[in-house]
Amino acid sequence: MEVKDIVDVDIVKTNMTAKTKDDALNDLANQLLNNGYISEVEGFIKDIYAREAEGQTGIGNYIAIPHGKSAYVNKVGVAIGINQEEIPWESLDGKGVKGIILFAVGNDNDGATNHLKLLSLFARKLGNDEVVGNLLQAKKPEDVVEAFA
Repeated sequence: MEVKDIVDVDIVKTNMTAKTKDDALNDLANQLLNNGYISEVEGFIKDIYAREAEGQTGIGNYIAIPHGKSAYVNKVGVAIGINQEEIPWESLDGKGVKGIILFAVGNDNDGATNHLKLLSLFARKLGNDEVVGNLLQAKKPEDVVEAFA
């Protein structure tokens, strides 16, 4: 499994103008809903925040990877948002976030396996400063896919 096989350009948004974590998560959750990945925004967001309460999803370098297993997920997907401005977010380096990678994973047994695979896959890529730099400068969804190539 490669990042490029997972990323759907229809749920990548490079021109976000969110001011808060809530705005960003709702924006991306609506992208997931509109493209059939989830069945309900409110329940999905509640599951994401339940996971957020367990620990920071801001991994540093202006990137956050909010995730959580949810019964509202129809199919595994990753919504990616690139925000124009840094937004406040609990992160390992104390900085805000511009790049948000929101995982949509079911809460069944497959979900647990997919969840770990996705986290591992993206974490490896996001450990590379060049990948992060290209991601944060992406102007269109295809640029995001290219950043992870």
